[in-house]
Amino acid sequence: MRIGVPTEIKADEYRVAITPAGVRELSVGGHEVLVQAGAGVGSAMADEQFLAQGARIVEDADAVFAEAELVLKVKEPQPEEATRLREGQTLFTYLHLAAEPELARALQESGATCIAYETVEDADRRLPLLAPMSEVAGKIATQAGAFMLEKPLGGRGILLGGVPGVAAATVLVIGGGVVGMNAAIIAIGMQADVFVFDRSIDRLRELEVAFAGRASTVYSSTLAIEEMLPAADLVIGAVLIHGARAPRVVTREQLKVMKRNAVLVDVSIDQGGCFETSRPTTHSHPTYEVDGITHYCVTNMPGAVPITSTYALTNATLPYVIELADFGVDEALQRNEALRRGLNVRDGRITHPAVAEALGVPAVPV
Repeated sequence: MRIGVPTEIKADEYRVAITPAGVRELSVGGHEVLVQAGAGVGSAMADEQFLAQGARIVEDADAVFAEAELVLKVKEPQPEEATRLREGQTLFTYLHLAAEPELARALQESGATCIAYETVEDADRRLPLLAPMSEVAGKIATQAGAFMLEKPLGGRGILLGGVPGVAAATVLVIGGGVVGMNAAIIAIGMQADVFVFDRSIDRLRELEVAFAGRASTVYSSTLAIEEMLPAADLVIGAVLIHGARAPRVVTREQLKVMKRNAVLVDVSIDQGGCFETSRPTTHSHPTYEVDGITHYCVTNMPGAVPITSTYALTNATLPYVIELADFGVDEALQRNEALRRGLNVRDGRITHPAVAEALGVPAVPV
């Protein structure tokens, strides 16, 4: 199979969808890998490293999309990329279509088969291709929140961990999944006063054990969150419903009870955001203020640490890429239920039920 890897063009995105090691594995398997010139530079991977492992370097994205049967990306196609996709081609990347109706329509019109990393789901309902970026995003969320609490950045001017004689900051983490757990781990390490909210009692029990009593776990009711907001210096939104738009857990009205210049970090922004006042931002312009509250809603947080993120992502995606290449998309989807669950668009139709519901269109079974 001919596999194409274009340079990511989303704002402030430095990751690449394959590593030289991945090229080597595919080349050994008899596949041809086309990598756009400079695609790996942001992740400290030179063209020569890809060449040495068997890749063919092509000069522009047009050539990658024109020749590739399977297109590998990191982030959702930008408008100019969506127009390059065609019938009979397969796209494998993060899509987050529940919050992107225009992109969904463009992918439907392309006729391409589109498989989303974030909805590939194993038999235990885990998301193996979302997990590594969730780990990175969770850790960045706390780092970014701590930074944005500094006064020169518009924050309250409070140190997350405090010092002897001065209380630590209060951090609320709403959502106890992979993102929330990693956000809490960093906040605990920075010696903040941490509260983790989730609606699964079993998950709260697991977190209680994992944190060894160093954070408080709270059942995530609307009232419980509302009662804690006045004490919060930093709130991290880490809510996920597989494939669907994120639910709103903090309303604009509730911002009024918060401390002035407290910080909200919305890691759910790719799925539409879990705060009513959230809107997408970039690493170049990461924050804005609503009613005196700083909002950090960067849609590609792991892109800030591309070396770590690229290796973490491609370690997870490579087995699925090899399966798609070895067997072809049709047989791979038949053989691998996790991949089949990741399918979002096929023959111009939306196939994932949660994505279809969010977009208000019927889901067409695979």
